[in-house]
Amino acid sequence: MNWTFFHKLGSPKWFYDISGKWLPWLQVSSFALILVSLVWGLAFTPPDYLQGNSYRIIFIHVPASFLAQAVYMMMATAAAVTLIWKIKLADMALKVMAPIGASFCVLSLATGAIWGQPTWGTWWVWDARLTSMLILLFLYIGIIALRGAIQTTEAAAKGCAILSLVGVVNIPIIKFSVDWWNTLHQGATLKLTEKPSMAPEMLWPLLLAILGFYLFFTLVMVLRLRIEILSRERKTRWVKELVS
Repeated sequence: MNWTFFHKLGSPKWFYDISGKWLPWLQVSSFALILVSLVWGLAFTPPDYLQGNSYRIIFIHVPASFLAQAVYMMMATAAAVTLIWKIKLADMALKVMAPIGASFCVLSLATGAIWGQPTWGTWWVWDARLTSMLILLFLYIGIIALRGAIQTTEAAAKGCAILSLVGVVNIPIIKFSVDWWNTLHQGATLKLTEKPSMAPEMLWPLLLAILGFYLFFTLVMVLRLRIEILSRERKTRWVKELVS
């Protein structure tokens, strides 16, 4: 098996060079998709027959919730790569993704509260889905705090990688909480194995919003990772030549 690409992807210099070509495409596509999907979803989709217009928050809430969980899974993958192969770019990725994932988690909880108040009559309940999402936010904050508390880069990388892997057990709890327990939170709207329960005129803008949010995450992650690369590799010749 040819591992050339894998080793190239682990090279900070190679990633910095190649990722610069992605930025214009990521910027245009992410902003275009988010704009189209939100205008479509918030202004042109019909009201829900039960929830009225309050359901429109899903065009922000669902993508944010998906990303809050997906980013943590990416961090856990980066953590495994860091511990097994000692690839420093993986640790850089883990570091820069943590604040982004925490931001999406906050957005998910906030939009969920906005939706919950008119739907459930309260901003917050200790529901299994909500509580497990709050735990996810605490995990993000814990990883960020641990990184700041440890002085040496190697020790911080190992500690954050271990915590990321330990915390990944919370992801299936979030996903299946509505199936395992009797919760107020509704079941999954989108499932890979079943036909979506949403009407097509609501489903398509939601799918576009999810794709747009994922591209936006990729854009922000790449930008932050490029800055982190320049910071950590500042003593190398190629960075000195780049900034000179």
